[in-house]
Amino acid sequence: MRQKVSPFAGKLLPPENLVDVHSLLAAYADLQPDASVPAQRVAFGTSGHRGTSFDCSFNAWHVLAITQALCEYRKGKGINGPLFIGVDTHALSKPAFEDALQVLAGNGIQTMIARGGEFTPTPAISHAILTYNRVRTSGLADGIVITPSHNPPDSGGFKYNPPHGGPSDSDITGRVQERANTLLEGGLKGVKRIPLAHARKAATTQENDYLGAYIADLGNVIDFDVIRSAGLRLGVDPLGGAGVHYWARIAEHYQLDLTVVNEQVDPQFAFMTADWDGKIRMDPSSRYAMQRLVALKDRYDIAFACDTDHDRHGIVTRSSGLLTPNHYLSVAIDYLFQHRPQWGAAAAVGKTAVSSAMIDRVAARLGRSLFEAPVGFKWFAPGLFDGTLGFGGEESAGASFLRRDGSVWTTDKDGIAAALLSAEITARTDRDPGARYSELCTEFGEFFADRIDAPANAAQKQSLAQMTPRQIVQTELAGEPITSVIDKAPGNNAPIGGIKVSTKNGWFAARPSGTEAIYKIYAESFQSDAHLRLLLAEAQHIVDAAIEPKERS
Repeated sequence: MRQKVSPFAGKLLPPENLVDVHSLLAAYADLQPDASVPAQRVAFGTSGHRGTSFDCSFNAWHVLAITQALCEYRKGKGINGPLFIGVDTHALSKPAFEDALQVLAGNGIQTMIARGGEFTPTPAISHAILTYNRVRTSGLADGIVITPSHNPPDSGGFKYNPPHGGPSDSDITGRVQERANTLLEGGLKGVKRIPLAHARKAATTQENDYLGAYIADLGNVIDFDVIRSAGLRLGVDPLGGAGVHYWARIAEHYQLDLTVVNEQVDPQFAFMTADWDGKIRMDPSSRYAMQRLVALKDRYDIAFACDTDHDRHGIVTRSSGLLTPNHYLSVAIDYLFQHRPQWGAAAAVGKTAVSSAMIDRVAARLGRSLFEAPVGFKWFAPGLFDGTLGFGGEESAGASFLRRDGSVWTTDKDGIAAALLSAEITARTDRDPGARYSELCTEFGEFFADRIDAPANAAQKQSLAQMTPRQIVQTELAGEPITSVIDKAPGNNAPIGGIKVSTKNGWFAARPSGTEAIYKIYAESFQSDAHLRLLLAEAQHIVDAAIEPKERS
C-alpha cells in the first residue's frame, strides 16, 4: 500500500510508454459504457466527471448524456443566458467538445466558443461568466470546461460552472449525474443533437475572445507596474496546457521580460518528465514533473508553471527551487492581506482542512478570520463571489483571490494570477517567495509536511471516505496525546470525506482521491522531519486497518 517511486520518476518516458493517441480516440468514439457497471457510469468527483476512454469511463456517450442533462438542468433552473465553453489540450478534449456542441446546439443553447479554436483555461471561463453576469439579475450565463486538469494524457474530463462562476456544488452534480446515468441506461434516448457541421454554423454558436478579455482585465488583479519597474526576468512553462498562447500576450500587453520556455502542444505530452509513479501528470507542484523548469531556475528572478487547464500553479524560486504549495499559499496570504488596502476588513482567509497550519498562524497575526473547508474549490466560490473571502487556497496548488479593489475576480482556481502574484511579491518586497517563507519560519517556527499517495480500489476508497472519529481507537499519535479527531470541516461542518487527527505538535489527514484510484495521507509536524515521518508511518497503519477489511470481504 505504500507509495513506491518509479525508476522513471523525473525522467522523459521512452516512446513505447507514451499513450497511443489513435487508439485512445478510437476507444472514445467506438466503445459504449455499460451503465450497469459502476465504474462506467457518470460520476462527479471534486471537480467534474473524469475518466479514460480505454476503460469506458470517459467516452462519447458520457459527454452526450452529461451535456443533455445540463441542458435540462439549465432549463429547470431558468438559466437562459449564454453558456461559455472552454477546452484544454488533452487528446480527448477536442472530440468531447465537438460532441457537447452538437447537443448544446440541438437544445438551442447560446454557446460561446473560443475565437479561432483557441484553448481556454479554467479561470478564463470563470472570468467570462462573472463578467457577463456582473450587471444582470436575469438571463444569467454559466459554463462548461472540458478538462481532466493535471491528470495523465489518456484522461478526459467535463465540469460545469453555474452562474456564480465556480465549480458546481454536490446538489447540482448529483442531479446532473442522476439524469445522465438515466440517459445512459436508456441508450441515449432523449438526447437532442444535430450534426457537428450544422452545430458549428448554428445561430446559437458564437465566438468569444476569452484570451483578450481575460488578459485586458488581469491588471485589475496583479500590479504589473511594480513588476515592470523592478525589471524582473520571468520564466514560465505552460506544461503544454490551455494557457500556452496566453503568456506571450500577457508579456506583450504588460511589457514584461517574460520568457515562455516551452510552447509545445502534444497530446502525448512526451516533453513532460514522469511523476512519482512513472505516469505523466502536468502537475506544477510535483518536483518530478517540474524537472525542466527547476533546472532553469537560475536564469530567472522568478519562474512558474501551470497545469493543463491552468487552474493550478507551481512557483520556482532562486532561493528555494520549487516551493511546496503550502509554503507559497502562506506567503501569498501574508502578502495580499498587507498589500490590498481596498479589501474589506472582514474578508477572511479560506483554506482546506489538509492545508498547512502555517496559514492559521499567518491569518491570526493578520487579524483575519479563517474559513477551513473540505477539499474542493466549490467551498470557496460563494465567499469569493460576495467578498467575504479575500483568498481561497488548496494544498494541491489551487488558489484565487479578489481584485485589487476588493471585488470578485474568479470563483474558480486561477493558476495564471497566482503565478504572476509571485512576481509581484518578488518585485515589491525584493525577496522571492522562497526567501519570504524562510522569514515566516523564523517568525512562527519551521513546519514539516508531506503527502503520500497510494493505490486504492473503489471499495477501499469508499471505506476511507466513510471513516468516523469512533474508528480511531488510539489515544496517542507519534508519542503525543491525540487532541482532536474530526470528519467535518470546522469552517462549514461539511464532511471532509475522510478523517483528520491532531496533536499539540502535528496532524495527519487521510482521504480518497475523487478522480484517481489512489488515496492520500497528508501530515504536518511542528517539530521535526523525524516527527513527520513518525506521523506518516502511524497514519499509514491507521488507514490500512480501516480499509483492508473491505479489501478482504
